[in-house]
Amino acid sequence: MGLHPGIRRIPIIILNFGRIKTNSQDMNYGFIKVAAAVPNVRVADCFYNIQEIEKMAREADEKGVQIIAFPELAVTAYTCMDLFSHEILLREAERALLELVSRTAGLNLMIIVGCPLVSGSQLINAAVAIQKGEILGVVPKSYLPAYKEFQEERWFTPAARLQQSMITIGGREVPLDCYLILENGEARVGIEICEDLWVPIPPSSELAMLGANLIFNLSASNELIGKHHYLRSLIAQQSGRCIAGYIYASAGFGESSTDLVFAGNGIIAENGIILNESERFTMREQLVISEIDLQNLQNDRRVNTSFMQGCSNYRMDYGTIVQFHLPNRPVELTRRIDPHPFTPSGDALAERCEEIFQIQVSGLAKRLVHTHAQTAVVGISGGLDSTLALLVTAMTFDALQIPRNRIIGITMPGFGTTGRTYNNAVSLIRSLGVTLREISIKEACVQHFKDINHDMDNHDVTYENSQARERTQILMDVANQANGLVIGTGDLSELALGWATYNGDHMSMYGVNGSIPKTLVRYLVEWVANHKVDEQSKATLLDIVDTPISPELIPADEQGNIRQKTEDLVGPYELHDFFLYHFLRFGASPAKIYFLAQKAFAGSYDTATIHHWLRTFFRRFFQQQFKRSCLPDGPKVGSITLSPRGDWRMPSDAMATLWLNEIDQLK
Repeated sequence: MGLHPGIRRIPIIILNFGRIKTNSQDMNYGFIKVAAAVPNVRVADCFYNIQEIEKMAREADEKGVQIIAFPELAVTAYTCMDLFSHEILLREAERALLELVSRTAGLNLMIIVGCPLVSGSQLINAAVAIQKGEILGVVPKSYLPAYKEFQEERWFTPAARLQQSMITIGGREVPLDCYLILENGEARVGIEICEDLWVPIPPSSELAMLGANLIFNLSASNELIGKHHYLRSLIAQQSGRCIAGYIYASAGFGESSTDLVFAGNGIIAENGIILNESERFTMREQLVISEIDLQNLQNDRRVNTSFMQGCSNYRMDYGTIVQFHLPNRPVELTRRIDPHPFTPSGDALAERCEEIFQIQVSGLAKRLVHTHAQTAVVGISGGLDSTLALLVTAMTFDALQIPRNRIIGITMPGFGTTGRTYNNAVSLIRSLGVTLREISIKEACVQHFKDINHDMDNHDVTYENSQARERTQILMDVANQANGLVIGTGDLSELALGWATYNGDHMSMYGVNGSIPKTLVRYLVEWVANHKVDEQSKATLLDIVDTPISPELIPADEQGNIRQKTEDLVGPYELHDFFLYHFLRFGASPAKIYFLAQKAFAGSYDTATIHHWLRTFFRRFFQQQFKRSCLPDGPKVGSITLSPRGDWRMPSDAMATLWLNEIDQLK
């Protein structure tokens, strides 16, 4: 099971070459620096080629690379053709390989290089793992293409037909296995060669089942019209399917152009995302570098039960494990850390916005149809969240071919309502063709304060929450009157921080914004303004986008402007959304989030500010779980949600002690 026909099952062998460090803290929060190298080569000129390989390996070592891969058969070049049957080429290739091993012994990285090797009477298209003057193991190519322009079966023996599990190189026996795993702590390296990637079940899939989280592909894939796009997609998909880093190094300038042209593809992907890639068709050598986050990969593998089930369905009684040395030195990140992970940039943002609205509309439409609701009731404050909820509701009614005047938009002025937000709320309701109702909460709240003997000049939490609960009561009662649903407006960021009044704006009959973070809400509203509405609505929406975020529960200042600004109280939403993403999506520790945030927000926030709000985030996140434990239904939109019925199930009385202690130790 799990092997293509004819492949021998080899008992798992573990070899230790010494000098092993396995402390995960030495891994720079799980990051390991890798490289795909595309050297200039000369066909059949082995010693020239290893000089170029050595030169690029030294450059990579100086740049902190820990593992580097070179193309398929790089020692000889791929396009030697029938020269592979000549003893002198094979003899000198081995001699050149051994010289490369010796000349790179002082480098602090592992090298994976392609070379033809002789095993008994068989010739192997091999990947050789080298480190510190030793050959750690050899991986034979599993699938040899013998169609169209490819003729590899003419010279090489595939892995399935090999007669030995060890190979002698320079008088020393080393492991020979297409299921070789090079292991050091969290890092587990598997190797496949070119065509191996293009088959229905690539060796990398089985290597991933065996634990490999870094897959290196040594390739010599020629360039054809349209092939590059397919290749990028294939690499990205395989890295995602394996939940692994995938490092692809393919032949470039210097290979024979008799019939084929090689573009020099170096591509590094991680779990479905391409991190870095080379320039195609350049005449110079290229070194493509990035960092793979092993901690994130391991977290995804643990969380993804389907991946784990796949592993358990395979009998893991084959393969060879060789331990290697992973240099323990600081990794300087070259990959971009996105400060706004919820919001793509460029054309992707517009596509994302369109899709988000479709998900929200579909969810709300189903709920309206199922409940036979005649109306939808939305409280409109003139802020971002209620605006988005109203836009979603209007789109839903359009999709169901229900007149928009069946939507009831209620503005509920209170003690903190400013002219700007009030006018925007009224203008938006009218321009969208929604039924407008205005119900002031002032008198009701004054009476309530009298009833509970609360001083109106004391603008404490009671003063604020009473207003939020009064508004929710109005919405619920109007919905009952009109046989409608109250549409929730609270967003993901507010839920994470607990920035909602329990049994107030925290509650609704269907929460359309519950899995959308605040940083994305802004873009969604702006997108509608620019693409979906008339000029009057556009002007209103853009002003809403520019309005400071506030619950408006405290009276305005002397100039009538918003006094209570949310981000002054709980911190910048872009920081909190960043913290939330890495905490929930990858289970990242506070220390790692702090490390990433410093890079992502360099020049925007100093370390003290990041540290302060990071502590606030974790304190509030744990304290406010009780609000999330009883959330109303709402559609899951992205990869993260806090629904107690979905992604996040946490005891309301869980302690934040471990997380806060780690944060305090970061000072």
